[in-house]
Amino acid sequence: MKRCHLICRLPRALTIMRRNRKPRVGAPASVDELPDPYSDLPFPSPDQCRNMRDGLLALHGFPKEFERYHRPTAAAAETPPFADESVLDGLVLNADTSAVENAIRCGGLASTKASCIKSIIRDLMNRRGEISLEYLRGLSVAEVKAELSKFKGIGPKTVACVLMFHLQRDDFPVDTHVFHITKSIGWVPMKADREKAYLHLNKRIPNDLKFELNCLFVTHGKICKQCSKRGGKKLSSCSNSCPLANYTVP
Repeated sequence: MKRCHLICRLPRALTIMRRNRKPRVGAPASVDELPDPYSDLPFPSPDQCRNMRDGLLALHGFPKEFERYHRPTAAAAETPPFADESVLDGLVLNADTSAVENAIRCGGLASTKASCIKSIIRDLMNRRGEISLEYLRGLSVAEVKAELSKFKGIGPKTVACVLMFHLQRDDFPVDTHVFHITKSIGWVPMKADREKAYLHLNKRIPNDLKFELNCLFVTHGKICKQCSKRGGKKLSSCSNSCPLANYTVP
């Protein structure tokens, strides 16, 4: 997470700022401090989470795109990931916004993301004298959330992704794939919004399963379009090899 690597590696997670959004007041609470909005829903259980992880792992294997984010061993942890120097830091800071847009256009929302990326890098340089977020490693989860929430364009999903992928903290981001799959299998109510789904799933899913299960849900949502059909229930035509094909909660 040296310099602006974290920012440049997570452009998809940058959220669109609502023009009339009211400023945040105070530090966001950690998941542990907030109540489960669906405390009467006993799903998923630890066994259900483990069985789902094992089923998706058997089907897909662990996704290679996420291997680099595995929690490092004690020896590897001495060297933070992405600690290599890069001239990209200064180039992005000084580049025209249009050039940054062109570099990340394949991810969609290039104009919004480019503006946010440059704003974050500029803020880091002004506030801390360097383009680095390494200082986040020494903060608590609540402090990380409060710190990242100061930056334009950083929303709850971005924060959760930073916590899980780059800081190796026990968190469970809820992206489009995770949101629709967990609703379709009954782990969260169909009426749930993404923020409540995030709180509920983080309360219910064991910490030691969060990383792998999250990565597998994202991968499965990309591959098995039927399972992540927007706003709908699972389709009966889902492949029999899919762990979600005949999945039901008690």
